[in-house]
Amino acid sequence: MTNSTLTRLAPTQVALEFSITGPELAAAEERAFRKLVKNVRLPGFRMGKVPRKIFEQAYGSEAVTSQAVEDVLPEVYSKAIREHDLDPVDRPKLEVLEESDGRPSRMKATVEVRPTIELRPYRGVTVTGAPVEVTEGDVERSLEALAKERATLVPVSRSAQLGDVASLDYEGTIDGVPFEGGQAAGETIELSEGRFVPGFVGGIVGMTPGESKNVELRFPDDYPSSAVAGKDAVFAMKLNDLKELELPPLDDELAKAVSTNQTLDELRADLRRRLTAVATGRARRIIGSSILEQLVAEHDFALPPSMVEAELDHLMEDAAGAAAGSGSSFDEYLKRIEKTEAQLRESYRASAESRVKTTLLIERIAKAEKITATPADIAAELEVLSRRYGQPPARIRKALGNNLLSLMDGIVRNKTLELLIDNAEVVPNEETSDSAS
Repeated sequence: MTNSTLTRLAPTQVALEFSITGPELAAAEERAFRKLVKNVRLPGFRMGKVPRKIFEQAYGSEAVTSQAVEDVLPEVYSKAIREHDLDPVDRPKLEVLEESDGRPSRMKATVEVRPTIELRPYRGVTVTGAPVEVTEGDVERSLEALAKERATLVPVSRSAQLGDVASLDYEGTIDGVPFEGGQAAGETIELSEGRFVPGFVGGIVGMTPGESKNVELRFPDDYPSSAVAGKDAVFAMKLNDLKELELPPLDDELAKAVSTNQTLDELRADLRRRLTAVATGRARRIIGSSILEQLVAEHDFALPPSMVEAELDHLMEDAAGAAAGSGSSFDEYLKRIEKTEAQLRESYRASAESRVKTTLLIERIAKAEKITATPADIAAELEVLSRRYGQPPARIRKALGNNLLSLMDGIVRNKTLELLIDNAEVVPNEETSDSAS
């Protein structure tokens, strides 16, 4: 005989009414008493040996009943959840409907649940993809990057070029006034245009050691510091010293120095394998994203509001973290993008809804395919984290604590995505095919 009834209030919200029977409450009260009496000492009785009647005379029966209800509610609620095959996404709101002798006998739980998702075909999704190709140029660039790590700096007396390492003094001003962070003395930098404010490195190129000059430039509108963003500045520069990178020969000795390979040919083959693995992984991620994009568009179901709000919280935290990482406060960031916190949060809503929908869809496919995180999967993931952080797997597991569940969710997500990719119909990208022909 059922002890609970279900009322669906919305596609993702239900109300459960369930009873707490006399025997259930009595058993819970006895367990509660044994838990409470452990640390109680009354005159004439040893610690933890006070009879229940004496305990209730001293502390009141309400203490036992309150603890019993607190203990039994999760059990009865969980039983009702299983009875109706529900999958809650948030904590329930509980309400006492009926009482008997001051004890709750019937309860109501209002809770958000995962939506019912009728799966459309998800195997054999057709997507376009470019073939994985690693060129000789890719291998040579990787080889040169390894050689650069073993390069030595050699002083030069010529004019500065991109790729050189320069020592310089500079002072930046805006409208003739120095600004914070715009001064340095004897700073050593590599002349690479993408690492500084546009125009800064370009102003150094062509200078010779000992030369001074003024360089005019404009800070980008989206520069992290709102104090200088979008403003014109003048940098008074003096080039003190100039060096160039002298690369070692590309030979067997370099191969031995930068890897476990014994010859340059072996190193080239190793680099090709690694680059191919990276390119293959990138191509599979692009295919996976295309598959999920299609599946999300083809499935229509309600989203639990609490999941969307939680995802919005994460996106806002990410935005605040990104602002802090760039040396800007969150308020400065909001001022720069000309939005209030509420407006920014709302601008993220479509993205949050898409993420939640994708998560729910992957969970539903995983359930249909009976995909789980096996002990072997968890051990393998812990081993990866162990190598990354230089800690034993057991210590990693302990440090994760409750986050181990998130690790398991990630494993299930990845295995599900791999299944979708492995069963997709990948057709060549037309632009790639045309260029190849």
